[in-house]
Amino acid sequence: MRILSRAIFREITSSALLGTLLFTFVLFMQKLGSGKLFEVLLRGSAPPAKVAYLLALLLPSALIFALPVGTLVGVLIGLGRMSSDGEIVAMRAAGVPSRQVVAPVLFYGLLATLVAGACSLYFNPLVIRETYRLRNEALAQQLTAEIQPRVFEEQFTNNNTILYVGDVIPSATTTARWKNVFIADLTPPEERNKPGREYGDSPRITVAAEAVAAPDPVTNTIQLSMAGVSTHEVDRDPTIYYNTSAPTGEQVLQAKVRTGEAANPITSLDTRPLLEQSRENRDALIELHQRLALPIACLLLAAVGIPLGVSSRRSGKSGAFVITVFLAFLYWMSMISLIGLAKQGRLPVLLAVWTPNTVFGLFGLLLLWNLERPGDRDILSRLRALWGNAVAGMQKLVALPRMGASRLRSLPRIPLLPGVVDTYVLSSFLFYFTMLLGSFVLLAHIFIFFELLSDIFSRGIPM
Repeated sequence: MRILSRAIFREITSSALLGTLLFTFVLFMQKLGSGKLFEVLLRGSAPPAKVAYLLALLLPSALIFALPVGTLVGVLIGLGRMSSDGEIVAMRAAGVPSRQVVAPVLFYGLLATLVAGACSLYFNPLVIRETYRLRNEALAQQLTAEIQPRVFEEQFTNNNTILYVGDVIPSATTTARWKNVFIADLTPPEERNKPGREYGDSPRITVAAEAVAAPDPVTNTIQLSMAGVSTHEVDRDPTIYYNTSAPTGEQVLQAKVRTGEAANPITSLDTRPLLEQSRENRDALIELHQRLALPIACLLLAAVGIPLGVSSRRSGKSGAFVITVFLAFLYWMSMISLIGLAKQGRLPVLLAVWTPNTVFGLFGLLLLWNLERPGDRDILSRLRALWGNAVAGMQKLVALPRMGASRLRSLPRIPLLPGVVDTYVLSSFLFYFTMLLGSFVLLAHIFIFFELLSDIFSRGIPM
């Protein structure tokens, strides 16, 4: 690799890694807010090592989406900085064509594609299965004595026991103190009969003034040490009652066996078995092509970002970020919409999944072909002119109208209003503040849309 190529590669790599880190962090926050696994682990006081392991498990699924966007923002910021500082102009003046930047940028895009491909094809299905395994393991160990007071609980021994507690006093340990305990045993009378006694259909009632509840996750039981205990049962003859009382008593409550949650059988499947199922299952075919198409977006967005970065003059990091969010929004929304149509059987799977990649690829080739065209024959120059007119119109709406010096002096001075220079600075600030705020809001909506995507497909909600 030449010196110039190495310099360009280092320039875009640093910006791309920072962009990938930023978008990965945003995806982490979205997954932490929507996932229930962290809530289960924190309730069970999971050790820090397990929480760190779970955070590492979120990394592959986040990188699948963060790497393409980070690559684009890195290319735009890196090449945009070189263009604004005049390095691209100096390179052209030295006889080096602009296409010299294509090789190092596409090389980085290829590296990002390989990493995203490994995450999509291998690590992500493995992570999904491991996440559900940890969730089921945490749920199985999450037996607590802190039940909700003044509510009839039916989570014990297959609905044969109903528990009511007047008040719950938690403690620093796993045990808890229950006040005014009421237990109704609904076991059939033939299973409760004793020699000489035949009980009726009424339940066996146990009442205690207080109880110390100690959960045992291993046996899935709660051991009760009760004080002020009394039991009440009715014989087959309704005129005969059996009442007993004691200062203390012991009882074991058998909790229901928690059923584990299963991962999606398609998304959690390894790529090789998924390839076999894709011959008969449409959902499996969509998932397979999606795993292949998403990593290639790193290479395609890098190709699109080369002409945009080289032709930029004053946009800087803010403009690069806005363009990145706009292009990423177009890419993901088009793919999601087309995949939704494919799942409904309205479009072929290949056409639905690969259309966004094809469009972005052709657009990138068109921009690269016009990269060396000078003047107004350059497509980007025309687009930039249209964008400049739009920006100028927006700035006119924010800034105060220009006035002559004599007219300004004739107006009364209001101390609360800024001066001419302040107006110029404030208008520029408000313009970029509005653009970045809109970009972040749009980004948040994209992530919320991904969170609700499964519900949208399962309920058939139109796009």
